Amino acid sequence: MVDPTPPDETMMDLALDLAAAAAEASEIPVGAVVFKGDRVVGTGGNRREVDDDPTAHAEIVALREAGRTLGRWRLDDCTLVVTLEPCPMCAGALVNARIGRLVYGIKDPKAGAAGTLYNIPTDTRLNHRMPVTAGIREDDCLSLLQSFFKRRREAGRT
Repeated sequence: MVDPTPPDETMMDLALDLAAAAAEASEIPVGAVVFKGDRVVGTGGNRREVDDDPTAHAEIVALREAGRTLGRWRLDDCTLVVTLEPCPMCAGALVNARIGRLVYGIKDPKAGAAGTLYNIPTDTRLNHRMPVTAGIREDDCLSLLQSFFKRRREAGRT
């Protein structure tokens, strides 16, 4: 794991706002931000329900926007900040995008692929690896997810 940089907290604030907006749309509250230097180049919240798209995870949405913003798919000079540890699909997308660095809030014991169940971002068998920083605004990220699922259970939804 790599130590956080000063923009990590600021970008996580934005990711938390995106996650909260996703929750308001009845999406699992995950938010992601891609930044280069101090410039935000892509943002995303989960959109699977809204778009009827199983690949519309926050990270994928943010990577797509970053590619369009920068006019390229290689994002090796960018950092992705996300509230929840990426799943295997998203971690694979980060490798394929050649993202420069990954920062996340909380571990995902059910699908985490950046150190919990798998370690795709640092797998030496792959053609790209990236440093990973975990635990940024961990309490806030966890609270957002827990309150979302508590509300769903109380409403009789799983």
